[in-house]
Amino acid sequence: MNAMEQNIQYVFTPIPEEMICFHRSTTTELLNPAQLYHRHDAYEIYLFLRGNTYMYVEQSCYKLSPGDLLLIRPGEMHRCVCADNQMYERIGLNLRRSALERLSSRRTNLLACFDSAPSGLNTLIRLSKDQCSFYSRLADQLIHSLHSEDYGQDLLADSYATRLLVFINTLQQSSAALPHNLMPELVRQTMAYIEAHLLDPISSGQLEQEFHYSGKYISRLFREHTGLTVRSYIVNKRISLAMSHLTAGKSVAAACELSGFSDYANFIRSFTKVAGMSPGRYRASTLP
Repeated sequence: MNAMEQNIQYVFTPIPEEMICFHRSTTTELLNPAQLYHRHDAYEIYLFLRGNTYMYVEQSCYKLSPGDLLLIRPGEMHRCVCADNQMYERIGLNLRRSALERLSSRRTNLLACFDSAPSGLNTLIRLSKDQCSFYSRLADQLIHSLHSEDYGQDLLADSYATRLLVFINTLQQSSAALPHNLMPELVRQTMAYIEAHLLDPISSGQLEQEFHYSGKYISRLFREHTGLTVRSYIVNKRISLAMSHLTAGKSVAAACELSGFSDYANFIRSFTKVAGMSPGRYRASTLP
């Protein structure tokens, strides 16, 4: 697995604050047209406003339309691909679990919209023009409050965030959107196989036997549609699993073993390259 672990094309981006919101319009000439997969240690709500854009979330790929809202959970791999040089506009909201729990009540669980669907699936809600305008106004008010030191703005920020989350949960409960998943079936099946066998050795030969295609074809199709090699995908899924074990208080050695790594030195090296810090430091940063 040494070669696999040396070819890491993946970004872990920690969210340093309890709540971050932004509204950005970007000329896509300034963007990498095929952004690498990345993930966060917080929840993300992404509203697409304009552009010619594809969004990949785990095993799904969606061609976005204005008003498409995606719910992305901590650790879920995602990337945005802009197909041309149209202006790319979106609103992003990142929330740590502590913020969602703090804003929830006994009667109203604001995490419900994230917890109601399998990982990477059914994460897209289609907003009408009026709903999109309402969301955008609330988000802009939230952004102003988060960046203001004026009296009461912290309370107003919580209020705007709560209204957004109640709105999203209400929409999600009644959403009938069935977005077309553009990810090829073989790529989805390969991802699902890796997820199910993450703790076992996974070779190109095993994938050939499982799917009755050559390993080279599987690898080429996988990289074409994800921007990742199969091997780097496996490593990063294992590192994501290791992060969850470390967050739960497991030792570095236990996290290595429980995440499918057979070589401790390679685990330390691969984890540090992806997370930007050693497993021990990551563990310390997540514990109370």
